[in-house]
Amino acid sequence: MNSSQADIVIIGGGLAGLVTANRAAQLGLKATVLEQGTAEKYLCNTRYTGGTFHLCLREITLQPDFLHQLILDTTDGFVKDDLARLLANGGAKIIAWLQAEGIKFMRASASEYHKWVLAPPGRSKPGLDWEGRGGDVLLRTLEANLVKRGGALTRGAKAKSLMVEGGKCVGVAGEHNGAAHEWRARAIVIADGGFQCNPEMLKQYVTKEPARLKQRNGGTAFGDGLRMAMALGAAITGKNRFYGHVLSRDALTNDNLWPYPYLDALVTAGIVINQQGLRFTDEGRGGVAVANAVAGLDDPFAGLCVFDHAIWEGPGKNGLIAANPHLAREGATMHQADDLDALAAKTGVPAAALKATVAAYNAALSSSDAAEVVSVSNGPERYAKKYKPLPIIKAPFYAVPMVSGITYTMGGIAINDKSQALRADNSIIDGLYAVGASTGGLEGGPKIGYVGGLAKGGITGLAAAEHIASAR
Repeated sequence: MNSSQADIVIIGGGLAGLVTANRAAQLGLKATVLEQGTAEKYLCNTRYTGGTFHLCLREITLQPDFLHQLILDTTDGFVKDDLARLLANGGAKIIAWLQAEGIKFMRASASEYHKWVLAPPGRSKPGLDWEGRGGDVLLRTLEANLVKRGGALTRGAKAKSLMVEGGKCVGVAGEHNGAAHEWRARAIVIADGGFQCNPEMLKQYVTKEPARLKQRNGGTAFGDGLRMAMALGAAITGKNRFYGHVLSRDALTNDNLWPYPYLDALVTAGIVINQQGLRFTDEGRGGVAVANAVAGLDDPFAGLCVFDHAIWEGPGKNGLIAANPHLAREGATMHQADDLDALAAKTGVPAAALKATVAAYNAALSSSDAAEVVSVSNGPERYAKKYKPLPIIKAPFYAVPMVSGITYTMGGIAINDKSQALRADNSIIDGLYAVGASTGGLEGGPKIGYVGGLAKGGITGLAAAEHIASAR
C-alpha cells in the first residue's frame, strides 16, 4: 500500500478544488489535489464553462447586503442565512483573488450579468468550444500556480473511501494509476462536483427517466464524494434540483446543439406544453426552472416549446449564441405551420387542446398587461416580472421538441459558512469539508433558485482553505 502525506487533500481538480488548493498553499499548507482524469487537459465542468461569474444572474461584486437578500429571495429562503452571507460577502473577494492569480476577465455584453466573464470568452459558436478559452485557461493557470507554491495535482487518482480515526476524517483511500494508495492529511476537501452523471442517483432524486436527459457537462461527476460523505454520516440537502437549460431534443444526437444554443429565450417569451397540449409549468421562472420541470415529467421527451414568428424574430435573437438563427442552422427540429391546427398535426398534439391553451394564455396576457403574476384559466400561473410573456398570434407558428440539459446537480453535502461538512443535527464532521457543486443548500429550493456555479465553487473554496489554515 503506497501512502502520501499532506496538510490538505482535495478530491477533484475543477475550479473549486484548485481555488481551495492554491489558497491553502498561499497560507502555508502543503496541498495535494486528487484528479481522476489522466489527460493534461482532463475534462470537467470548469473546462467547458461559459465563464460568467455572477450571483443570481446579477453582478457578483454588488453591495453584499443587496446580494444577501437577493439570494434569500431567489431561493425562497431555502439558503440559510449564514450561507447566503458567505456567498454575498465572497463575490468581490473571489474576483479580486482570481485576478491576483493572473486570471483575466472581460465584459461579454452590455448586460450587468456579463460584467465578469473569463477571458478568452468561451461562447463563440454553437457546440463545444473550450480549448484555449476561459475555463481551460483558468485551470491551467491555477495548476501552474499550485506547483509553484509546492503543491501537487495528481492525475489518475481515484478516491474510493474516507479514512476516519478517533472520530476525525484523516485521509482518503483509493487508487493511483490502478495501484492502491492512501493520502493522509488533517483536512479532506470534497470538490468532485455533483452526481449528474450517475443514472441511479438521478433516478432516485431527479427524474424517472435519466436516459432522457442530455448530459450538458464534462461527463465526469458521478457523486463519489457525496457517497463517501454519506458513509460518514453527512447530511444531504436539496438533492432533487439541478442547474441546466432546455435544449433542442436533437442535442442528444447532434453535438452542434449543446451546450449552446439553448431555448431559454423562447421558453420565457412563449409557452411549454406536454403531448396533451397543456401547459405544465410556469415559464416565467426561467430556463433553469423549466429544465427541472421537463425532467420531472413522466416522460421527459413530452415537452414542446411553442411560440410565434414575433417571438422568433424578437427574444429568439437574444443571447450571445441565440436560438435564432442557430437552431435551424445547426439542424434542430423546428415544426412550423401557418395555423395552430396544422402545427398540432405536425407535433401529434390534440388540436383542440393546443388552441384552447394558446387562447387562454393570450387572453390572460391581454387582461393582465402590467401584472407581476398572470393567472391563466387552464394552466399554471405565469410569473411576468423577470421575463415578459408575449402573445402567440403572428404566423407562422413554431414548436420545438425539448430535452433537459443537465449541467450539475444543486443538491449535495450540507455545509456551514466555513465549508465544513455537517451531519443532520448540524454537528461538524471533524476534518471533512465540501466545496462547489459537491455541496447542497446554496441554491435550489422550492423556486429552483439558480445562484451560480462558478461563484459557489470559488467562494466555498476560499472559505474552506482559510478555515483549515486558521485551525492549525
